[in-house]
This record gives sequence, C-alpha cells and structure tokens, in this order.
Amino acid sequence: MNTRADFSKGHNLAETAPAFLSVWNMESYYGESYIVQNVSFNVHEGEILALLGRNGAGKTSTLRSIARMNAPQVMKGEIWLDHQPLHRMTSYQAAQAGIGLVPEDRSIIPGLTVEENIKLAQIAPPIGWSIDRLYDLFPRLGERRMQEGVTLSGGEQQMLAIARALARDIKVLLLDEPYEGLAPVIVDEIEKTLRVIKEQGITTILVEQNAVRALELADRAVILDTGSVVYDGSAAEVLANEELRAEYLAI
Repeated sequence: MNTRADFSKGHNLAETAPAFLSVWNMESYYGESYIVQNVSFNVHEGEILALLGRNGAGKTSTLRSIARMNAPQVMKGEIWLDHQPLHRMTSYQAAQAGIGLVPEDRSIIPGLTVEENIKLAQIAPPIGWSIDRLYDLFPRLGERRMQEGVTLSGGEQQMLAIARALARDIKVLLLDEPYEGLAPVIVDEIEKTLRVIKEQGITTILVEQNAVRALELADRAVILDTGSVVYDGSAAEVLANEELRAEYLAI
C-alpha cells in the first residue's frame, strides 16, 4: 500500500505554473480541535480544482477559511489571492477582493424573490454579471424571477445561489456540495454552467461527495484526509488510480 507521501510526491503543480490562489500551511480549528492541519496547495487562474476527501476530512473548513468566514478561523498560515493577503481580511473584505462562496445550504433569503436575491448581492460594488446575463445563463431563473427564492426546486435554488455569487465581480468561486440532492439531469445542467464560468476565466474550487462527477469536470484534484493534504495533482490521474480512490475516497 502506498503511503501519503507516495501519493502526493511529484504531483503538486505549484512548481510548474504561477499560482493565482495560494494556501500556505493553513491551520483552522473549532474550539480547541484542529480541523485543518498545515494544508498547502495552489490553484491556477481559470482552473477547476476538485477538493475531495471523506466526510470530516476538512473540506468545508478549508473553503470557509479561504472565504474568511467566522468559523472556523485561520489560526496559522497564509492565503493569497492574486497577490492580496486574504489571511489578513474579514469575510466582507475577502468578498470585495473577489471570493464568492456558495455554501452547502445555499442560503437563499426567505421572503425575497429570485430577482431580489440577486439584486441584494449587487447593492455594493464591485458588481459582476448583469441580471440579464445571469438569466441568459440560467433561463429557469428568468422564468421564475418573481417567485420567492426558497420555493424553488433544489436544482433551481443551486442555480440561484451560483447566480448570486456571479452577481458580484468574483475571481474565485467556492462551491460546497453543489450536486447534493440533485437528479443527474440537473447535475448535468450545473456542470454545463460551470464550464461556461470557466470559459470566462473564473477559478473554481469544488467540494463534492460525488467524487467521480467532480473529477470528470475538474482539471486538478486535492485530496484531504483528517485535515491534511494527501494528494495534489491531476484529476485524470485520480480517476485512473484505483488504489488512491479506494484508500481516500472509498470509490
């Protein structure tokens, strides 16, 4: 059986291309329990990175740390976005710098229509995609623009959550479990959308339990196990490596 070092050695692409987003020796915690331990990886501009691992591996904590959400807090290490020190920023400042987080619960605001949810994201600059452009990307949202957001289907709510992130001028899109609870045909639509977003030069980090679908979409993969990086390399290699998938992804 290969060791963690065997799987990760020689696969980190950080040394072969300039990084757009860099996470250096990051540690995050809840209370006195460390969730993320000395995590380091780079993401390149316009790339789709699949951040994978079993439940409890630290994937969501890593996304929330990059977005500078209050819990968990980054206690050690650095996070740089296009030469900007995210690790010194609040969540609001990170959003201003270009981080867009779509959480697992989607956080659609009750009492507001689809269009009001989007407009709320555009109250303060920097403004991203126009509402008309977002409706071109998500025709279903245009059809339901006056419907209360929380009454949409699960797939439509996911579309709205992504649209709301794009309504800001983001550089990095962080997606936490975007396929959860969705029918395969809706997942196909979400993936088509993510490819369009990639064509626009937006960098995406995707946390997803459906690892095969995520790997088929992604350029690269980082695998976490008990809060540490055990693999950093091409997504195609993970798909081809049965031993690696069995040990760390149970697939």
